Amino acid sequence: MTAQKPFVLGLTGSIGMGKSAVAAMFHGLGVPVFDADAAVHVLQGPSGALLPEIEAEFPGTTGAQGVDREKLGAQVFGDPAALKRLEAIVHPAVAAMRRAFLSDNAAATLVVFDIPLLFEKGGHSGIDAVLVVSASAEAQRARVLARPGMTEEKFAQILKLQVPDADKRARADFVIDTGTSLAETRHAVQRLVHQFTGKE
Repeated sequence: MTAQKPFVLGLTGSIGMGKSAVAAMFHGLGVPVFDADAAVHVLQGPSGALLPEIEAEFPGTTGAQGVDREKLGAQVFGDPAALKRLEAIVHPAVAAMRRAFLSDNAAATLVVFDIPLLFEKGGHSGIDAVLVVSASAEAQRARVLARPGMTEEKFAQILKLQVPDADKRARADFVIDTGTSLAETRHAVQRLVHQFTGKE
């Protein structure tokens, strides 16, 4: 008999919808969480494994501190071909980290893959169900514009690159509304964890 594999829940949501807060709640309940963004930061940070390849492809964008996000952003932002070249470097490395994470947590009943662009970049492989975090457009706007360095223009640009929230909700297996209190959101996460693991 083959060993039971962990149930893999893909966690996603548009910018400002509270995905990081919900990921932290899963983690706090003892559910292993793979954070795709954190993996990218490790790969592109000081002494990151991808620095030589990124520097070769995009000269002048890396240094002792890792990738200079501003310089790299300037080279790929608004250039689909350049973005594709960057993704061809980053995505396979993140996928390898994800496989290692799964192998390390093979005994878990439930694991969460926190993937910001799950629908946009087709991160469905190996995922058993998708959880979308969502809030009203007003709540989202207020949260995002409160971020340092965020402008209306940047926000509009980011939204343009993301699958609309309504579409994400329609395609999700589960939706958690983060437009409520933190306590209510936490209860919703606890109910979901209980549903999968039987743990309170």
